[in-house]
Amino acid sequence: MERPPKASNTLDDQALFLGEAPLMAHYKQKQQEQPKWSWHLNLAGFGSTIGAAVPVGYCTGVMNSPAVHMRTWCNETLISRYDLHLTPSSMELLWSAAVSLFLVGGALGSVTGASMATRFGRRGCFYICGILLAIGSICFYACRMLSSVELLLLGRLLVGLAGGLITAFMPMYHSELAALQQRSTLAPLCPMGFTVGVVIAQICSLQTVFGSSEDWHIALSCYGLLVIICYAPLHYYPESPKWLYIVKGRKEQAQLQLQKLRGYSAGSPALQAELDDMEMEATSKDTASGFLEVLRNPRLRLPLIITCAFLGGQQLSGINAIFYYSVSIFRKAGLSTQASEWANLGAGCLNLFTSLLGPVLMERVNRRPLMLFSTFFCTIFLFLFAMMLQFIDSFSWFAMGCIACIFLYIFFFQFGLGPMPFFIGAELFEVAPRPAAMAMGSVVYWMCNLIIGMAFPTLQNAWGALVFLPFSITCLLLFGLTKWYLPETRGRDPSDVAPLVASGFKSKVSAAVVSTQS
Repeated sequence: MERPPKASNTLDDQALFLGEAPLMAHYKQKQQEQPKWSWHLNLAGFGSTIGAAVPVGYCTGVMNSPAVHMRTWCNETLISRYDLHLTPSSMELLWSAAVSLFLVGGALGSVTGASMATRFGRRGCFYICGILLAIGSICFYACRMLSSVELLLLGRLLVGLAGGLITAFMPMYHSELAALQQRSTLAPLCPMGFTVGVVIAQICSLQTVFGSSEDWHIALSCYGLLVIICYAPLHYYPESPKWLYIVKGRKEQAQLQLQKLRGYSAGSPALQAELDDMEMEATSKDTASGFLEVLRNPRLRLPLIITCAFLGGQQLSGINAIFYYSVSIFRKAGLSTQASEWANLGAGCLNLFTSLLGPVLMERVNRRPLMLFSTFFCTIFLFLFAMMLQFIDSFSWFAMGCIACIFLYIFFFQFGLGPMPFFIGAELFEVAPRPAAMAMGSVVYWMCNLIIGMAFPTLQNAWGALVFLPFSITCLLLFGLTKWYLPETRGRDPSDVAPLVASGFKSKVSAAVVSTQS
């Protein structure tokens, strides 16, 4: 069934020019009752973020500080249990496996994310993630007491699987729960949760907290408390109304969920308007839902490229490499070892505090200018960082310049390049192809994360400071992709955005933006 063309809305064009959220014409005409921030919506948004996204971010950053004690324990455990004496290279391989299993699990979890989100629902995926995270926490806590390296490796794989599922479904879950007016506030919660988790992990894994040789297993497992607290009211988490209506055809259940989420009264024109939109989307001709169908559909090619490029490019922009390398940079600047660790924690806190601006920025500023602003300045400061680091011994102030570039890069990263890749797919794709497209983007994200983790030390030894130039080029390419091909999605339903990118690289997205603002 062909989707009827929507009339142009002069008020929408003016709103976009003024930087205000454009709403669909029929919403302006029909909506008399504004959606409320109901208890169910707040629980789903913030509870799922704290109970799932924060633990995954925690598991990303918790391994760094207690690494020395964990390596020693692994070596002693293998000797006592198996009389296996590892060479330094074999020990390095085992440790790389323990770190990388998290990323491998992320890629595997992403592959299954589409089918799970379609079969079990968004709430069902959240439940599965909770089980994986809880079992992983138990494995981490028990591995030292049971002298089992295998439990450590299993725990890393399980939390990685949960992380892959979360990046594939959670931004989609938040997007489908929220009304258009609320979506910008909920959209950045998942990446913000990752950032919060990393900072909490950096604090908990300090030597003076739980990072000692006696307590590192507590550092690895204590995120389980968040899982228990946030999953306790699982019965009250709502399911996505769009999944119920469009995928499962449970229209009455979808209507009840909408009433709970929005606070609508029965028979509300606003409620009927949302149901009409879902009916229109359910009968849309864009019914591709499987991986191959999405890949073969030319109308979905450009939004798929944007989603994958943003998620992969975020990792290839060097944010993780910066955090891996920052301690040594701080040491070159003349800081002591302990001061360098605290400065690294300060960089993580800056990353966190800037990410907290995400919901405010996404609600008030359009997507395109934020992403252009972020990628442009990340390009500049990564280039300056590489040049100053390469010639750090030439001028005394270059060391402090490197530190300044690190903090400025982190600051501008969180304006767009940090949060936006996670949810842009939910705003570009309609419900049917959305799980497969976001799962493919999630796979690219975790694979690029793995590539950086495995290849960065080798490239750093070969190229020195110039290893950061490719990261700068990646940000520049993302700037170009945003400028020429990313449509404005803020305040727009995916059914309004999809036609703008349906012609692939022949789409005149930038021209449409210019004509809208003229």
